[in-house]
Amino acid sequence: MKKISVLIFVTILLCNIINITISPTANAILKEETSNTYNVTMKQDLLCLMIAYPEYITNIEEKNGYVYLVLKSEKKLKYDDKIRKNSQEKLANPDLQDTLEQIYPLSAIRSIMKTDYDPGRARSYGLLTEVYGCSKNAIEANLTKVKVGYNNYQFNKSNSAASSLQAVMKEVIPLSQTNQNVRKCLLPCSGTFNYRMISGTSRLSPHAFGIAIDLASDKRDYWKWASKEAGEKRLASYPPDLVEIFEKNGFIWGGKWSHFDILHFEYRPEIILKARYFTNSVDLKKSWYEGAPLQQSDIKNAIEKIDALIK
Repeated sequence: MKKISVLIFVTILLCNIINITISPTANAILKEETSNTYNVTMKQDLLCLMIAYPEYITNIEEKNGYVYLVLKSEKKLKYDDKIRKNSQEKLANPDLQDTLEQIYPLSAIRSIMKTDYDPGRARSYGLLTEVYGCSKNAIEANLTKVKVGYNNYQFNKSNSAASSLQAVMKEVIPLSQTNQNVRKCLLPCSGTFNYRMISGTSRLSPHAFGIAIDLASDKRDYWKWASKEAGEKRLASYPPDLVEIFEKNGFIWGGKWSHFDILHFEYRPEIILKARYFTNSVDLKKSWYEGAPLQQSDIKNAIEKIDALIK
């Protein structure tokens, strides 16, 4: 709701600036539409999460004005903590809404994203620890090996992460044999599992969970190593086929962040699902779930569960 209240405030402020008086009726209608838009977005986000992590999200519930995801361990995660945050605070302490707020672009890009547009860079550690392991030992117990080129790399087998990387390599390796640019960007792989913090922070890297892979490194790949101009030149030369194959299998690409990380791919199926099903602006005249594959029984069941809780 924190983002919705800002929208209402800005709308009212603009009307005051241009000397338009909002009638009580019009104000009520605006608030109702804003509330409905918020609810639709929340339903879409919850559906994407439930589809992405079917073994680990067992229910949703509402208590004291907050909506929660109920996890397999019986832990509960707030969808929206209703705290207003800047971009850095969203990275440091995101709720589930924050992690899905920015829509990941599935289309090819040729320039660095606008400032602080980093879809998927905010991560819910409550969700990651539930799915992939809550300690180094627990994560290591979930690791398996995936062949990348001539070498095997460790990747988390939970939630189909490792099998999704295997599916990527099944397509990418043959492509690299006929496409020199793909091969140059793919190999040698820079690594997968590495239990470490993100540089300059106290937050675990997605590599620590075994759900990220860094491909062949170039000095222009990372926002801390290179200028925006250098990053854009690297971006323009990056093979779109390589990116599309990763995205098709549930991975997001760090090249689509303003804090670019061009060699980095991260398994985040919920981000890809939202980009695939709910890319357009909310249309209150349509069913909130329009775009999702309704022929699948598990998705239909999730929609019914969401509709029963959130009116």
